[in-house]
Amino acid sequence: MPSTFDSKLFLKTVSSSPGVYRMYDDVETVIYVGKAKDLKKRLGSYFRANLPNVKTQVLVSHIANIDVTVTHSETDALILENDYIKQYMPRYNVLLRDDKSYPYILLSDHKHPRLAYHRGPKRDKGSYFGPYPNGGAVRESLHLLQKIFPIRQCDDLYYKSRSRPCLQYQIGRCNAPCVNKVSDEEYAVQVKLANLFLKGKDLQVMTELVSKMEGAAQALEYEQAASYRDQISALRRVTEQQEVSNTSGDMDVIGAYYASGVACFHLLFIRDGKIFGSRSYYPSVPAETELDEVLSAFMIQFYLNSDSQRTVPKEILVSHGFDDLPELERAIQTALEKKVEIKTNVRSERANFLRLAVTNATNAVNTRLSHKNTVEQRFLLLEEALEVSTPIQRMECFDISHTMGESTVASCVVFNREGPNKADYRRYNINGITPGDDYAAMKQAITRRFDNIDKSGKIPDVLFIDGGTGQLRIAQKIVDEKFVDIDKTPLLIGVAKGEGRKPGLETLIYGETEQSFTIPADSGALHLIQHIRDESHRFAITGHRNKRQKTRNTSTLESIAGVGPKRRKALLQYLGGLQEVKGASVAELAKVPGISLEMAQTIHDSLRG
Repeated sequence: MPSTFDSKLFLKTVSSSPGVYRMYDDVETVIYVGKAKDLKKRLGSYFRANLPNVKTQVLVSHIANIDVTVTHSETDALILENDYIKQYMPRYNVLLRDDKSYPYILLSDHKHPRLAYHRGPKRDKGSYFGPYPNGGAVRESLHLLQKIFPIRQCDDLYYKSRSRPCLQYQIGRCNAPCVNKVSDEEYAVQVKLANLFLKGKDLQVMTELVSKMEGAAQALEYEQAASYRDQISALRRVTEQQEVSNTSGDMDVIGAYYASGVACFHLLFIRDGKIFGSRSYYPSVPAETELDEVLSAFMIQFYLNSDSQRTVPKEILVSHGFDDLPELERAIQTALEKKVEIKTNVRSERANFLRLAVTNATNAVNTRLSHKNTVEQRFLLLEEALEVSTPIQRMECFDISHTMGESTVASCVVFNREGPNKADYRRYNINGITPGDDYAAMKQAITRRFDNIDKSGKIPDVLFIDGGTGQLRIAQKIVDEKFVDIDKTPLLIGVAKGEGRKPGLETLIYGETEQSFTIPADSGALHLIQHIRDESHRFAITGHRNKRQKTRNTSTLESIAGVGPKRRKALLQYLGGLQEVKGASVAELAKVPGISLEMAQTIHDSLRG
C-alpha cells in the first residue's frame, strides 16, 4: 500500500539541528529509528525521486508519521537512538538480541569465602571477576580453580549443614573449612592466592607458592611442601595453556562478516594479553541492509547497553571501518566517562587477532547458511512425504520423561524453516497423575499447550508425538476438542521407535486414520523428524533430571517451619542421620540442643505426614 505521508509539508517544519527521528506506520508502530547530524538534510534524503536502496524504498512506502527529537550534539543523538531502538525494537533496524547479563566469578565475603558462578545484579558482598563471554567459560574457570586452590564452591546451605567432609575433600579439591579440617589462617592464604590469580597476577602467585614450599621443606613439614609442589605444577599447566599472546593490555577484537542476509560478529576478549574468551553474535538484519549500517548498529547497541554489566576495555579493534565510527567513539567515552580508542588499521599481533576474528565470523556465517539450506531441503522433502498442500512453517514435538514415575516432565520443542526455534520451547511439570502413566501425562501436556488457543495463537502445521498409537490417540482427541471452532488444525503424527530402537526403523502413524507408514532411512525428511524427536527427548530428559536432582537434594527437614540450617545440623549430628531423625520419638527429639518440646512435636508430626 503506497504511503499517504505528506513529506513536503513535514520537511518545511524540520530543524537542521542534530537529533533522532522515529518513523511510524499506519497503526502507530515505530518501524525505524535513526539519528542525524542535520535532521532536515537526512530526512529529506528519504523522499528523493530515485531511491537507490530497496530497503529504503520499502521503508518509505510504510511511513505514516515521523516524530523528531532535537539534541545538543550528534553524540547525544547516538546515545538517544540506542535507547529508542532498545525500547521499540523497530523491524527495519538492525537488532542485537543480547538481553542477557554477563556471567562473573564471585569470591564471597564470608568467614570462609566461596568461589561461585554469578549472573545478574551484584547484590552479594565480595569480589567479582569478569565479565566472562558465556556461562561455559565461567564453569571451566571454576573447574580449573578447584584443581589449583582448595577453596569451597558449595552453596551456604550445604556448607552450614555439613557434619563430616564431603567428596571434594576426599579427592583434595577442598580443605573442608565446614568441619574445621583447615585453620582459618591457611584458608585465608589460599583465598588470597586465588584472588591474585583471578586478577591475572600469575607470576606473583607462583612466587608465593614457591616461597611457601621452601619454607615448609626447611621446617621439615614435607607433606605440606608436597601439597604446595602439586599446586605449583597445576598452576604451571594452566598458565602454559593460557599463554597464547605476547600482546599486553586489555582489548576487544571484532571480526565482521555479512553474506546472504546473515551477519556474524565474532568477538575475542583479550585481557592481560591473553584470550579471555570469545563469542559470536548474530543480529537480526532487515533485507537489503548494507554492511556499514549493520556494523554501526551492532557496535552502538553492544557498547551502549548499560544493562549488560559489560566491562569495556580501553582499546577496541574492528575489522571494518564505517562513517559513524569517530562519533561512536565519542559516545562511548561520554556514556562510560572513560577513554576508549576504536582502531581499524593495526599491525603485528593485533592484526593476527583481527584475522582470527574475521576467519571465525566467516566460518560461522558459511556454516549457518549451509545449515539453513539443508533444513530448507529437508522441509521440502517432508512436505512431499506427508503429501501436504501448503508449506510447513511450524512443527512441534512432545515427549514425556520420568524415572519409575518420579518427577515426570513433558517437553514441547518447536522447529521452523530455519531449524530449532528455542525461544518457543516449553516444559510442563506433570502433577496429579498415577506415577508412570504416560497416557495421562501426555493428555495433561497437550491440554495445557492448547488451552485457550485461538486463530491468532501459534498453531503448528504438524504436531509430532514421540510414542505409539496409545499416546497419539490421546493427543488427537484433545486436539479435536480444542480446535472444534478453529479452521486450522495441526496434522498429528506419532513417531514409534523401531526394532531395537535403531534410528531409521521408525514407524510413523497418522493421527486421524491411525494408518502406519515409513520413510526410507536415507531420506532427509526422516532425518528432520529424527532431529525434532531427538531434540524433544533431550529437552524433556534435561528438565526431568533437573527436577529429580532438586527433589533429591531437598531434605524433608527443610519443609518444616522453624527448622533452619542450625537446627537441621543439630538434629543430624545428635541423632546420627536423617533416617534416625525420622524414627525418633518426641522425647528423643526434645533432647537435641535447641529443640523445644513443642518443636519436637512439630517435627515428629511433620515427618509422619
